[in-house]
Amino acid sequence: MTSIAAFSRFTSDLKEDGYLMPVLFMGHGSPMNGIEDNEFTQKWKELAKDIPTPKAVVVVSAHWLSKGTRITAMDFPKTIHDFGGFPQELFAVQYKAPGSPEIAKETAALIKSATVEMDHDWGLDHGAWTVIRHMYPEANVPVLQLSIDYTKGPQYHYDLAKELYNLRRKGVLIMGSGNMVHNLRMVAWDRLDDNAYGFDWALQINDTFKELIRNGHHDKLIKYEQLGREARLAIPTPEHYWPLLYTLGLKGSKDDVSFFNDKAVGGSLTMTSVKLG
Repeated sequence: MTSIAAFSRFTSDLKEDGYLMPVLFMGHGSPMNGIEDNEFTQKWKELAKDIPTPKAVVVVSAHWLSKGTRITAMDFPKTIHDFGGFPQELFAVQYKAPGSPEIAKETAALIKSATVEMDHDWGLDHGAWTVIRHMYPEANVPVLQLSIDYTKGPQYHYDLAKELYNLRRKGVLIMGSGNMVHNLRMVAWDRLDDNAYGFDWALQINDTFKELIRNGHHDKLIKYEQLGREARLAIPTPEHYWPLLYTLGLKGSKDDVSFFNDKAVGGSLTMTSVKLG
């Protein structure tokens, strides 16, 4: 399938199958993970082998905030290099996965709580392509991004995610991409190479988040500002946390919960990731 028409035939009229696709939250970390071979990227590769090849991937990335909700609806989304100060090798990456206007329309139709606009300008930001290029290096799976409406609060994002549940039944992999603990202002840049180095508060709140996720206490995770000083340090701004709420909103009653890449980086970041299902 090398033509737009072929991908259109492939993705049109998605039908339910007997398998419920898992849903993921990916701690994406540094853009350099897009080109590095390390323990995090190796796990992404392993993960792709452990689950069925999806009919498409829909990513909710910390790096696409918009007023209102949008979804990429072009045939071939561009690779966005939304960062600076990194090696030219990283800027040279072009991840040429197709999009899917058909799946964009079907996704938008599922969402009743908001009017979803078809977007032809965005593409795949580093919250999406730096992870997915390790999972599907042949770029043969359609990839779409759903934006985060920055004018809305945590409960809204959690509830909106629930409306996407039927995509899981149709073989679509939905992925939130951010970081549970993400405080760039407090990073210990001189400790980035120290294995699993985390400040006490970062490790503590990361454990709290995992416990709440494991036990299904999503209400407390939605109201994260009530979890105390550690949560406020972990989430000085909410954009890297919101994708986790999209993942949690998609949890089914029988989904198993597992964690991977559960490590701190540079004191004030964690790569902790979640698989539901």
